[in-house]
Amino acid sequence: SLDLTIVPANHASCEDLGAVFGARGSAARCWCQRYKLAPKEAFKHFPAEERAHRLRMETECGNPRAETTAGLVAYLDGEPVGWCAVEPRTHYPGLLRVYRTPWEGRDEDKEDDTVWAVTCVFTRAGYRGRGMSYALVRAAVAHARERGARALEGYPMVTEPGRKVSWDEIHVGTRKVFEAAGFREVSRPSKRRVVMRVDF
Repeated sequence: SLDLTIVPANHASCEDLGAVFGARGSAARCWCQRYKLAPKEAFKHFPAEERAHRLRMETECGNPRAETTAGLVAYLDGEPVGWCAVEPRTHYPGLLRVYRTPWEGRDEDKEDDTVWAVTCVFTRAGYRGRGMSYALVRAAVAHARERGARALEGYPMVTEPGRKVSWDEIHVGTRKVFEAAGFREVSRPSKRRVVMRVDF
């Protein structure tokens, strides 16, 4: 059986965090900053090195005594293989002011920092298809609850049988993964996106 361990990102080394994101592909370009950048901070103005630096600051990687962190890192048999971004919804300026998905058709207080959000679930190439996303989102529920969240949201894709979805799109996770962790649908802002939530 596989030995899977999931830790708050501040308990992972910065090298391990870098290994998950890799040196090429979408993750290595984004460094989980898509929902972090404020409207005026256009993505193209921030080189990948700056985004990587920001993620290291946000996660406090390599600093197990840090009081806050920005996500979780999964290890399979000691190898860093997965990432899940989870923290208070208010920590994502882009989510609050750029993206409409979380807010369409809902009357939500955007400044409520007791509602947390999962914005990205990512598994390294070579380790996909082994249920890592399921384990990461379940761990995110426990992590948010332990740190005082009142609720946790996700904004997953609805995938259609037989229709291929690119890894670029699926970084938000799939509906099935969130359902398995106890989330329920609260709104469907578009044909392919749902807002899902678990209240504690």
